[in-house]
Amino acid sequence: MNGARLQYALITPARNEEAFIELTIQSVVSQTVPPVRWLVVSDGSTDRTNEIVTRYALEHDWIELLEMPKRQGRDFGGKADSINAGYSSLVTRQPSVPFDFVGSLDADISFEKDYFVFLLRKFADDPELGVAGTPFSENGETYDYRFSSTHHVSGACQLFRRECFETIGGYVPVKGGGIDVIAVLTARLKGWRTRTFTEKVSHHHRLMGSAQRRRKILADFDLGQKDYRLGFHPVWQVCRSLYQMTRRPYVIGGMALFTGYFWAMLHRCQRSVSHELLRFQREDQMRRLRKFFGIRASMSPSQDERVIAFNKTERRCDSLE
Repeated sequence: MNGARLQYALITPARNEEAFIELTIQSVVSQTVPPVRWLVVSDGSTDRTNEIVTRYALEHDWIELLEMPKRQGRDFGGKADSINAGYSSLVTRQPSVPFDFVGSLDADISFEKDYFVFLLRKFADDPELGVAGTPFSENGETYDYRFSSTHHVSGACQLFRRECFETIGGYVPVKGGGIDVIAVLTARLKGWRTRTFTEKVSHHHRLMGSAQRRRKILADFDLGQKDYRLGFHPVWQVCRSLYQMTRRPYVIGGMALFTGYFWAMLHRCQRSVSHELLRFQREDQMRRLRKFFGIRASMSPSQDERVIAFNKTERRCDSLE
């Protein structure tokens, strides 16, 4: 299959994004292979977001504004609800919109004109690829994937094979964040491959918690709490915190990450993932740590690997019915 012949749809949750959404729109409009439909889901925006989207929708019939009811507060649960509502609108409308892939795209990133055809070709090359994306840069800096896993796909842009998105049931509304992590973990547990392709990079224009030093420290503390809720292994979190101490703000950022995680542990904060996902993720994190430190792991397949193999076989059988 040629990536240029595959059809994809995009969904962008947007809440008061007037500062950067035009950069995102210009990036999508300039794609060599545009989406068959792009739903911008306005989550109660009160600024010029709706006006900007509407202006472009009048010029391109595949761009559409979907307005959600106004709600109090801003959280990741609202982002998940917006994406799921957009997907429901895509699949229930008449006449239907044909698409093979669906992407969750943030309203504050930009990218090159061949960005999506690049990802579509990756899907064409690998029928088992369920979720794909690229790293993003902030202020000229990109995360060093020598210290991370390309199995995770950033929530800034996640492109799903349609069957994969429906298999995982869309996004789980979690107010504390991590909806992208949960989606990728669930896809992997169901037997799909997930991959960040580092050959390309998108650009994130809203710096996350870096406007002020104090705000960045609080953001790292909150991130540590989120890591606990998502079930990160304590040993993994210690190593993650040590690594963050080597990045700005030096030392204190990693300490805030460490403190947030163990504060949440002491207070027994509610987990955001099922026990099955927690176990799967911790097994994967410890496997990666053993590989990083050169520790030889057991050659026998883990229980989680057997679960993946079973789910993959089950999915193939379902496709033959």
